[in-house]
Amino acid sequence: MREPSNNQQSATVTIRQASSSDAHRLARLRYAFRSSLDQVNENQVNENEESFVERCTPWMTERLQDSSIWKCWLAERDSLVVGNLWAHLIEKIPNPTLEPEHHAYITNLYVCEDCRGQGIGAMLLSAALLWVQTNDVHAVILWPTERSRSLYQRHGFSAPEDLLELIEINVART
Repeated sequence: MREPSNNQQSATVTIRQASSSDAHRLARLRYAFRSSLDQVNENQVNENEESFVERCTPWMTERLQDSSIWKCWLAERDSLVVGNLWAHLIEKIPNPTLEPEHHAYITNLYVCEDCRGQGIGAMLLSAALLWVQTNDVHAVILWPTERSRSLYQRHGFSAPEDLLELIEINVART
């Protein structure tokens, strides 16, 4: 998928599905994303970038295999990865109705700071949602940041009334 961008340095952003050969670059983007979040401060970062990338790259390499239930799309400009989005297909228990038998979890939508506001996030999300349409998905779930909420809402997402969440699991033992 090629679409023009507003960046004057280059007229083209390419969105493509990532492969295992992209794992190292994607691990660096993951570090940039998570270490730059407002709610994370330097005292909370457990790993330096090199250590994290060394640990994360094999995880991503395995999940970027063709047979994996994880998929990732990346945005490239001038052969540089400037953004990514990950999706995970979650199998539901089979049922006898026509209801689709998967959910999809979208995570880690990240665009480099100097490329934001140019439609790259929307392009990545559109690519993932096109994939969702072809994979028997009943619902797509995600946890937006305050900043990303409007992007997801423009693509049809809304807050469900039938979903419960348990964040910190501390099971009392009896």
